[in-house]
Amino acid sequence: MNVNVGDFLARRAAVSPDREAYVDTSTGLRLSFHQLNDRVNQLANALVNEGVNPGDRVALCLMNSVEFVESFLAVAKMGGVVVPLNWRLVADELEFIIKDSGAETMIYGSEFHSVVSDLQSRGDKTDVARWIEAGDGASVLSFAQHYDAVRDSASASEPTLGAIGDDLLFIMYTSGTTGLPKGVVHSHATVFWAILTFEASCDLRDGDRYLVALPLFHVGALTPVALNVYRGVTSVVMREFDPVRAWSLIEEEAVTTTLLVPAMLNFMVQVPSEQIHADQLRWIQSGAAPVPVSLIEQYAGMDIEIHQIYGLTESCGPACVIGADNALKKVGSTGKAFFHTEVRVVNDTGDDVEPGEQGEVWVRGGHIMLEYWHRP
Repeated sequence: MNVNVGDFLARRAAVSPDREAYVDTSTGLRLSFHQLNDRVNQLANALVNEGVNPGDRVALCLMNSVEFVESFLAVAKMGGVVVPLNWRLVADELEFIIKDSGAETMIYGSEFHSVVSDLQSRGDKTDVARWIEAGDGASVLSFAQHYDAVRDSASASEPTLGAIGDDLLFIMYTSGTTGLPKGVVHSHATVFWAILTFEASCDLRDGDRYLVALPLFHVGALTPVALNVYRGVTSVVMREFDPVRAWSLIEEEAVTTTLLVPAMLNFMVQVPSEQIHADQLRWIQSGAAPVPVSLIEQYAGMDIEIHQIYGLTESCGPACVIGADNALKKVGSTGKAFFHTEVRVVNDTGDDVEPGEQGEVWVRGGHIMLEYWHRP
């Protein structure tokens, strides 16, 4: 499958150049697909000029921001491999991920000066030789280049695509709750299959506007952003989640859909009713834990459907889904397999178990990871 996820932006910019692609709710920045594509091309060309080659790993330690979205798509276009970093981790944890992934370039936000300075001072404990700082540029660390200067130094012409199909796109590290974090490897093809899988199972429409409220280092935010580019959906991006602000944005930006974990859903309904504005919001995806029936019913009372997803980083997000109607009839069920997905529950010998029996969940589809990095 000869696809490049970054190239979807170029194609969308050609088809819908003036449609709004990106809204930064912190800075007020608004970009059409044409404008976003130009900026992504500049960064992709700049990274090549800086010596980043196809297959090289580029770590991102960024809050939800235009720099994150641009970096992801630019690295995709030029053929690098994105390593999204959980910015909540401490330096020792980040050091392991950076070293394990072999990232030689890090793009980070200026709010992470302290941890980045710590990492840089560790020398060859990481392989990073190129540091690029996003922010206002007022106090860029001495060993770093400013993101805007790097991006703006290059042409906006379409770069040569440096990766297609089974070539690697990103390595996303798991939480490591039972040991050291493992790098989940996804390719351009697996992400494309995840896009197709979500698209076939979701009620996406022309003119939809999607609130990005989860952190972009999580597959629950990154895959939807890739889908938005593919489908021409506007990404309305929150730097950090706040329930009161989220309701305001849903009204101001005419948001039609989003993805929130159950705790976020609960925070949203704790907001005083006069501050809840749900007229445009049709449905919300949720995952990570079952949504209580009481919450499903509360949102149904606002004519908002809750679609619960059972999935994982290894599947690039989707595995099973259950809609609001069936969730009330089949409490505790994960629903049915997503389109393009096969799900089985098997015993120790690999045979399907009977209903009511325990077993291991097996998921198969084009969106399943290639491997665990360095742990095939």
